[in-house]
Amino acid sequence: MSLCWLQQDDYAFPPLSNALTDGLLAAGGDLSYGRLLKAYQQGIFPWFNHDNPILWWSPDPRMVLYTDQVNVSKSLRRTLRKMPYRISFDCAFQDVMQACAMPRQANDSLQEGTWIHPEMVNAYTELHQHGYAHSVECWEGERLVGGLYGVAIGRVFFGESMFSVARDSSKIALVTLCQHLTSWGVPLIDCQLYSDHLASMGACEIDRDDFITDITQLTQLPTTEDAWQLNPNMYPIS
Repeated sequence: MSLCWLQQDDYAFPPLSNALTDGLLAAGGDLSYGRLLKAYQQGIFPWFNHDNPILWWSPDPRMVLYTDQVNVSKSLRRTLRKMPYRISFDCAFQDVMQACAMPRQANDSLQEGTWIHPEMVNAYTELHQHGYAHSVECWEGERLVGGLYGVAIGRVFFGESMFSVARDSSKIALVTLCQHLTSWGVPLIDCQLYSDHLASMGACEIDRDDFITDITQLTQLPTTEDAWQLNPNMYPIS
């Protein structure tokens, strides 16, 4: 099966059944605001290195995390009770993206960070400015030590990447996000690809068809009015 090349003036994607076994669906097009939103609503995301054409993916199976099923280990629960960090939403979006792109020894990400190049930063910053892309920040004093970012459409959060330079900081960011998403009626985080780290946090793989059925319904629902308002009483977890 030959790879579909997208045209600049056409936002249509091929059927997901055309994807290769590794999930690669199409190449080309652009990272415009409209194309990105349409892609996510269809279970498609961009992932490519800076010296490659834009590549669009829809893997099968799909890694997801149900927000009310996040796994909090005993050691993480103890850390949460002490809460050594300050959490914020949408206070340092570009800084989080840049931190996710930095080389790191421990892979604590939703994907590898080498694909987060300036073209991606600019595209997701535009989504952020339109109210669709969001970040969770974890602070130690005034130092950004962990966080994550992704795209929220309706009642789905499409996770992109996370980083940590202090113990458990990205895990705390993820747990805090799950608590808030659950309270806002958002049941699902798309984690895209399998990783041991995400599996340890409670994520699991599901069939792509089931994933598409879920997001087709959830992305059409309105976002709650209190979404992305931090509730300081929601942590530490008991």
